[in-house]
Amino acid sequence: MLKEHYYFAYGSNMNSQRMIDRGLEFSQALAGQMHGYQLAFNKKAWDHPCRSYANVVVSRCSENSVVEGVLYKLNDHQQIFKMDPFEGAPRLYSRDIYLIETLEGKIPAWVYIANKATLAEGLKPDQWYLDHLLAGKPYLSESYYQRLTQVAVN
Repeated sequence: MLKEHYYFAYGSNMNSQRMIDRGLEFSQALAGQMHGYQLAFNKKAWDHPCRSYANVVVSRCSENSVVEGVLYKLNDHQQIFKMDPFEGAPRLYSRDIYLIETLEGKIPAWVYIANKATLAEGLKPDQWYLDHLLAGKPYLSESYYQRLTQVAVN
């Protein structure tokens, strides 16, 4: 078991208020990065056939091969279980430990990755969903934030 408990948010949970509203208790939020991956909006929404949610996929090239997000230090190991219903885990997303790079070094953290059966190409997020990602601006590089503002939406 991990000594400390972290969760890396790269999607709508980059909005700290959303985390609070969902009942997660955390004591710290840090900027974090997953190198060798890229952000994709290829996770089908369960409630709308043309809407997508964020996912991370292994990068096929070196350009944009980083996913930035918010690394939350959870108050205890039970906190992550509160997220499972919101993420549809284990059916829609799987949860596993990945090393997240921070200014404090590499930190192991829980990350949700969309299951293959839930993926589709050609999908776009809704603006309300993208706004949650944009709320993570204090934790993102300016270039990454600008790329997010360019994401095509429904």
